Amino acid sequence: MKDMDMLVSRLAGEPVSRLNPFTRSPAHPLTNKGFTLIELMLVVIIIGALVAMVMPRLTGRGEQARTSAAKADIQANIATALKLYELDNGNFPSSDEGLNALLTKPASSTNWNGPYLEKRPVDPWNREYKYKCPGEHRIADYDLYSLGKDGTESTDDIKNWE
Repeated sequence: MKDMDMLVSRLAGEPVSRLNPFTRSPAHPLTNKGFTLIELMLVVIIIGALVAMVMPRLTGRGEQARTSAAKADIQANIATALKLYELDNGNFPSSDEGLNALLTKPASSTNWNGPYLEKRPVDPWNREYKYKCPGEHRIADYDLYSLGKDGTESTDDIKNWE
């Protein structure tokens, strides 16, 4: 007990900040500057953990977005333009006229009220969509498809049948 009293009496003249080494006091300006190494390491570890959790979720999303955009073009955007062309002209553009018939009036068109599209239809991989009328898979109207990422006819094609 005597040791404790001696310690308290000795420290009585010292500022409170000296009693607790973890507090920073304006009396000691050097202790108020910067971050400690432990604080910096903790921030780096937290940022690294967040990146490790988020990055796997974002990878592969670009290709998924391209595929979704191609499906939207084939099933809605270009399909609507082709249906409007058919309503005006009584038939779909021939395979020879292709999708360009939606942008400029073909010679065979009798009641063309286009353009039915604002720009030349290209897929997200910057290749033209493939169009056949009458279709091989959809004999009643047309086949419309994109060759997908690889640019060749394969399983990754996005098409308006199946």
